[in-house]
Amino acid sequence: MTRLDDTLQTLQANGKKGLFIYITAGAPDFATTIEAVKAAEQAGADVIELGIAFSDPIADGPVIQKAATIAIKNGATTKKVLDMVKTIRSFTQIPLIGMGYINTMLNFGVEKFIQEFKAAGLDGMIIPDMPHEESADIAKICKENAFHLIEFVTPNTIQTRIREICTSANGFIYCVSVNGVTGVRKIDYTPINDVVQLVKKETTVPLAVGFGIGTPAAALEASEYADHVIVGSAVVKLILEKNVAGAGELIQSIRQALDKGGV
Repeated sequence: MTRLDDTLQTLQANGKKGLFIYITAGAPDFATTIEAVKAAEQAGADVIELGIAFSDPIADGPVIQKAATIAIKNGATTKKVLDMVKTIRSFTQIPLIGMGYINTMLNFGVEKFIQEFKAAGLDGMIIPDMPHEESADIAKICKENAFHLIEFVTPNTIQTRIREICTSANGFIYCVSVNGVTGVRKIDYTPINDVVQLVKKETTVPLAVGFGIGTPAAALEASEYADHVIVGSAVVKLILEKNVAGAGELIQSIRQALDKGGV
């Protein structure tokens, strides 16, 4: 059992929707990132997704692209993010999931990356540019190290592919709400809701919906069929402005809406 497994099982047992918050490591600076993690947990976040900056973040929209550029300029190397994970673990046991691109892991060494980040306190990775068909080798190393490799489904994922993904899925499945990049906007959740219902026929692994969620109302709509919601760009925008208090207030308002089932 990992920290992530424990948290998600507790949420399920209590009938609660999970709130996952994405924060880019090193943007606008390292101290603010640490402050933001503390504020997010205090405001009711259940899981932190820690973004590892990459020069070509193909899954990300303008806000997180900007954050990645700032982080790289600040020297947010893989080693520095590793040190940041250790620092975060000095004050909290909240589940931490890395979000980064495959070249970062390849350059560091995949097995070395997984083992060192696991030892530092990271619980798993989301790798948006690694298709399921190419994940077997990494998945094997992750399994050997009790390190979650998070799978994806999208509005276009067909039943046969869903079945294949569900055979190896663990931790949670990331349900991308829309065909496109990250960023707050009005989303029609009907297509991903249809996929969510298909996935639930194949696995009991929890499902988290992300992309486009930036308000309590949007979080409620996104969570209708899924177990959890992921909020990124709306929080990152406030953090980039060094408005950590505002980010905490947004997270708290979404947490309250999910708990009450209304806004």
